[in-house]
Amino acid sequence: MISFVGAGPGAPDLITLRGRDRLAAADVVVWASSLVPEAVLDHARSAAEVHDSAAMTLEDVIAVYAAHPGAAVVRLHSGDPSVYGAIQEQIDWCVVNSRDFEIVPGVSSLAAAAAAIGRELTVPAVSQSVVLTRIAGRTMASMPPGQTVADFSPHRATMAVFLSAARPVELQQELLAGYPPQTPAAIVVRASWPDERVVRTTVADLRRDLAATGAHTTVLVLVGDALGERPAARSHLYSPNYSHKFRKARPA
Repeated sequence: MISFVGAGPGAPDLITLRGRDRLAAADVVVWASSLVPEAVLDHARSAAEVHDSAAMTLEDVIAVYAAHPGAAVVRLHSGDPSVYGAIQEQIDWCVVNSRDFEIVPGVSSLAAAAAAIGRELTVPAVSQSVVLTRIAGRTMASMPPGQTVADFSPHRATMAVFLSAARPVELQQELLAGYPPQTPAAIVVRASWPDERVVRTTVADLRRDLAATGAHTTVLVLVGDALGERPAARSHLYSPNYSHKFRKARPA
C-alpha cells in the first residue's frame, strides 16, 4: 500500500492521528525536507527506509515505489495533499501499475494561517467564499484560462495565494485588478513552524512587505475584507430568531 499522507502545515502535532499511524507503520517513507519539518519524522520507526524527495524527480520517486512492491510506503506531503500536492500523477502511476493506494488528508497551511491571524475566512455579509490559487509564473502553461489571480480578484472573496511569494510585484498587480488598495492582507511565513511569522498589511503595501520578509517558500498570502478587525455581522446559525433542523426560533 502506498499512503499519500498530509503532514500538516509544519507542527508535528498537527498531523492527523491516521497520518501518524501510517508513518509509525511505514517500511519506506518519502518526504520533502524543503517543505516538511524533520520533526514530523519522529512519528516514523527508526528502522524505516527514508528518502528525501527535495532533489528527486517524479521518476526517482516512482522508482522507490517500484522497488518496494510489498512494502508499506508513506509519501509524506506538506499540508493537505489534495491542494498543490502533485499527487495526481503519482495516483495515475498507481492505477496503471495496479498498486493499492490511499490518501490521508492533512491540515492545510490555509487552516494554520487562519489560526495564526486569529480570523475566520468566511464572515457573514463580508465574504462567503474562499479562493485558493497561485501566480502562474514559470508554470504559465499549466494555468487554465480565466483562473489567474487577476481573474478572481474582482469577486473580492477571501483569497489564499499559494506558491507566489517570490513574485511580490506581479502578485500585487494582479490583486489590484479587483481589490481596493486598502483591502486587508496577511503574509504568513511557515505557519505553525517554530519560526512562524505573521505580517499584517494591505494590498497597497503587499509588494513592499512581502519582499521584506525575504521568504520565497512556505509562504501563504491571505487577502480580503474578512481579515479586517471590525466586528463581524452576527451569523444566522446561532441567532435565536433563526430556525433550523435542531432548534426552533424563539419569540422576540
